[in-house]
Amino acid sequence: MRKWSPLSLLHEKIDDLLWLVFPELCAACGKALLMNERCICTHCRFHLPRTRFHLLPDNPVVKHFWGKVKIEAASGYYYFSKGERVQQLIHQLKYKGRKDVGLLTGELYGYDLLNTAPYSSADIVVPVPLHPKKLRKRGYNQSDFFAEGIAAAMGIKFGPHVLKKIDETETQTRKHRFERFENVNKVFAVNQVSAVAGKHVLLVDDVVTTGSTLVSCAEALLEIPGTRVSIGAMACA
Repeated sequence: MRKWSPLSLLHEKIDDLLWLVFPELCAACGKALLMNERCICTHCRFHLPRTRFHLLPDNPVVKHFWGKVKIEAASGYYYFSKGERVQQLIHQLKYKGRKDVGLLTGELYGYDLLNTAPYSSADIVVPVPLHPKKLRKRGYNQSDFFAEGIAAAMGIKFGPHVLKKIDETETQTRKHRFERFENVNKVFAVNQVSAVAGKHVLLVDDVVTTGSTLVSCAEALLEIPGTRVSIGAMACA
């Protein structure tokens, strides 16, 4: 039977009071979380639009890479739609410092991939890197936390420094498909060759749109002998 000290009871009461006055909010819908909820409310956990593309070998995400780069598999965890809760979720991670969003969604996605071939044979999770200038400005790389969550759930290595961005590029947001490809062509390099040589790399990013950034990263990784690449994203447009 658990014993309660007066100090621990006081701390619990203070925590309860703080929760009432400053409740944590769901990163997807913005409603107050219950005390046993973490980052995303139970309703959103069950109703956010999951793709389940990891179960479909020829899914729409895979088709982004056909004829561009050789990959083992590709998928995204959620469907992305403008103005919807998944966009809010990613906005909270990317611009509002909600690193817990990346860790939790990565964890949930990692549990799905753990028992699904070929993802289950991955040796290391590698996030798409930011250019050092953008990293200093933002303070963190949102894809790092998504990758870290996946690696923890799958029980494999997390490689936040495997790739580096060697050229600063313009934002991809308002670019067309060919412009996106040209914007990121040959701007990534492998920083830690020994970490990926002969390994199956799970390369991850926050959102897949045209896939141009991921193609450039995958090409850099595949220059290392024996390396294979699969791709995963928090969401796909």
